[in-house]
Amino acid sequence: MSEHANNHDDHGHHHKETFVTKYIFSQDHKMISKQYLITGLFMGIIGIAMSLLFRLQLAWPDHQFTIYEIFLGKWGENGVMDPNVYLSLVTIHGTIMVFFVLTAGLSGTFSNLLIPLQVGARDMASGFLNMISYWLFFLSSVIMVLSLFVEAGPAAAGWTIYPPLSALPQAMPGSGAGMTLWLVSMAIFIASSLLGSLNYIVTVLNLRTKGMSMTRLPLTIWCFFLTAIIGVVSFPVLLSAALMLIMDRSFGTSFFLSDIYIAGEVLHNQGGSPVLFEHLFWFLGHPEVYIVILPAMGLVSEVMATNARKPIFGYRAMVVSVLAIAFLSTIVWGHHMFITGMNPFLGSVFTFTTLLIAIPSAVKAFNWITTLWKGNLKMNPAMLFSIGFVSTFISGGLTGIILGDSALDINVHDTMFVVAHFHLVMGISALYGFFAGVYHWFPIMFEGRLLNKKLGYIHFWITAIGAYGVFFPMHFIGMAGLPRRYYTNTNFPYFDDLLEVNVVISVFAFITAAGQLFFLYNFIHSMFYGKMAGKNPWDSTTLEWTAEVKHIHGNWNGPIPEVHRWSYDYSKLNKDNSDYVLPGQDYIPQHIPLQDNEDELKH
Repeated sequence: MSEHANNHDDHGHHHKETFVTKYIFSQDHKMISKQYLITGLFMGIIGIAMSLLFRLQLAWPDHQFTIYEIFLGKWGENGVMDPNVYLSLVTIHGTIMVFFVLTAGLSGTFSNLLIPLQVGARDMASGFLNMISYWLFFLSSVIMVLSLFVEAGPAAAGWTIYPPLSALPQAMPGSGAGMTLWLVSMAIFIASSLLGSLNYIVTVLNLRTKGMSMTRLPLTIWCFFLTAIIGVVSFPVLLSAALMLIMDRSFGTSFFLSDIYIAGEVLHNQGGSPVLFEHLFWFLGHPEVYIVILPAMGLVSEVMATNARKPIFGYRAMVVSVLAIAFLSTIVWGHHMFITGMNPFLGSVFTFTTLLIAIPSAVKAFNWITTLWKGNLKMNPAMLFSIGFVSTFISGGLTGIILGDSALDINVHDTMFVVAHFHLVMGISALYGFFAGVYHWFPIMFEGRLLNKKLGYIHFWITAIGAYGVFFPMHFIGMAGLPRRYYTNTNFPYFDDLLEVNVVISVFAFITAAGQLFFLYNFIHSMFYGKMAGKNPWDSTTLEWTAEVKHIHGNWNGPIPEVHRWSYDYSKLNKDNSDYVLPGQDYIPQHIPLQDNEDELKH
């Protein structure tokens, strides 16, 4: 293996890399991870801009805003937002944020960056497939953005694209070409996701360095590995639903349509069921939540152990809980469908499985809190975001118990309460995990440069206060019955009192969005001019900090380090407890052999 590896390295030095092979069609996992990151950030800017537009509409429904004319053109004439475009904004915002920012920003960026480096591999199992998976992702992002410019308007059936709105091109303006582009974009995205996931699975199983057993893997890798498995299990189901939808739209089939009247005309469709689509969609839709949140959990576990200077509490329990979440995530989808007229018995089954998944989630939360307990905490931005993650994960997760119970869900289904729940637990928590990851591993991405700490603190506090300011009040207006996806609620006197709350939420939304500009500036500036750090700025134990700071294809200049211990040897004392095992050093990297004065702990 080492001979082959060295030959590979020599081979790499002979070819002079051009701009195109290095930055565009790169097969190096570090470059591909940066490509994912920057594409994800760009899509994030579009997604957040959309949310600000519809937050304006919700807070001040009767005002005229020139900004609508600027951004929405004919759909914002005289500063009034067209109701159809409001639905489109909500739809595309949801789609972009869930798939193109959170899935790609977390899995795409960090699985690519960290899997080879932390398991001790030269690169991914297939660099070529890895490159293709990024380019398919890029292509699907481009198609999704282009769908905004379709004459009749982009897709407008909600990010869940329920038929018949999505199945009948004549149902509403956004059901025509915009919807077709949405489906094409998602089909390409699924292909990209499957190629990426298979690559991650094979790399973790086959390319681990000598001594790197599965129980010595960092929790980040465990999370990425199981995320990839969930993706491979559930994404094809969405693909089948999308293909059936395309057939219903274009080829006259009736998978999801039955007894439809439109504009007084009776359509020929019989025998299909929109509920079938919901089952297929949510079979991906709910695991998707975990595809987004598991990588964030992995990143946060790593950052916390490093900055608390303590081994992660309950390593095996953490691994088992991730395995349990991965399995259970595929059997809870029905809790999105309590109101569809589904058999009440099924409702009670899905309630049971949903409450069951709360157990491994709680195990993780307690283990994080116990990792922090009595630790020697270093409060850098990555650590703050990790602690913020635990906070939003718990507060957003608790409301999930209400929504997962079929008897309680009836009262708050399709209200703003649901929006509050999933934005906290999946949106904000995943973003916190993402930011923690970017602040922590930035030196590895950009050859030893650090992000500015002060700007990091400003970014964290604005985001943390703003995010709760946006999503906490939503719980209350949701419990009062305010429906989601409504363009305006001024037609209902019952909701008049709640208008002020919407104003408060929108003000917080604008402040939080402005706070992200600090991060953007910090990111772009530090990429070129950031302070140079040493090889291991956080005194971390995992293998990626032993690789060359200067990016080389193959990660290590020489043989790959062997692994002799688990990934969390922080603050480990010698046998007589007089000093650390390595005198004066409170961490032992994974490649350091066992010392004479230490016992190996059984994890």
